[in-house]
Amino acid sequence: MASSSLRVSALLLVMSIVGSLSMVVSAGNFYQDMDITWGDGRGQILDNGGLLTLSLDNFSGSGFQSKNQYLFGKFDTQLKLIPGNSAGTVTTYYLSSQGSTHDEIDMEFLGNLSGDPYILHTNVYSQGKGNREQQFYLWFDPTADFHTYSILWNPHSIIFSVDGIPIRQFKNEESNGVPYPKYQAMRVYASLWAAEDWATRGGLVKTDWTKAPFTASYKNFSANACVWSNGASSCGSSTSGSNSNSWLSEQLDYSTQGQMKWVQDNYMIYNYCTDTKRFPQGLPQECGMS
Repeated sequence: MASSSLRVSALLLVMSIVGSLSMVVSAGNFYQDMDITWGDGRGQILDNGGLLTLSLDNFSGSGFQSKNQYLFGKFDTQLKLIPGNSAGTVTTYYLSSQGSTHDEIDMEFLGNLSGDPYILHTNVYSQGKGNREQQFYLWFDPTADFHTYSILWNPHSIIFSVDGIPIRQFKNEESNGVPYPKYQAMRVYASLWAAEDWATRGGLVKTDWTKAPFTASYKNFSANACVWSNGASSCGSSTSGSNSNSWLSEQLDYSTQGQMKWVQDNYMIYNYCTDTKRFPQGLPQECGMS
């Protein structure tokens, strides 16, 4: 659980976002932005900090995390997924705080058999509770080239986007009793790991380790965000222009709502808000809100 001082400071930030704010925009260099945290050499920073690769074999996966913690931001990375038979693998890009009542905003890419589509699995945790999964197929081959995956997190909503097209929005319905992640600072994380017990067709398709090592590649990370450090936010004061902090109030307009509807009508394959068997006592409260 976040400390009381963190909660108070975060609340003051939310109350003052209409004021002048100081954003921190990352330089897009993995040496400066990230630490490889596990994998015993399976994660590598290449091209003078411009490329980061994660690998998985039958001994271990690998992962990295941001040097900074953030309280709100727009986070983009370009990612090229494992080609060929990637069944049983999970490649991730997400935000998370720590502890049993942590907040988390997930993008997970579930591997496939050659020729089958990847599944993009999304979830939102607030105060330790998740169970808000939505899953999508992608409308392109995510292994053939780099594509941009984005998480916008502001006091109003969380928006997941792919190549600038929104695929999901989780609105702040705290006033209606739905917990929303806004008090706990989060780091950016990414990982590549083995989950053959559930990742591909519910665990029916196992990993073919003769195809290892599996490798996913990240580049062009950017964070237009409020850095949280020593109990204070970098957005607390300064004189940034309105253009640099527009993401703090950004919401979907008519056009982007239409784009999201197109994705959800054509590529969404699971939505917790329609899973009445999973929630026999009634769907989660936010599911009935516009």
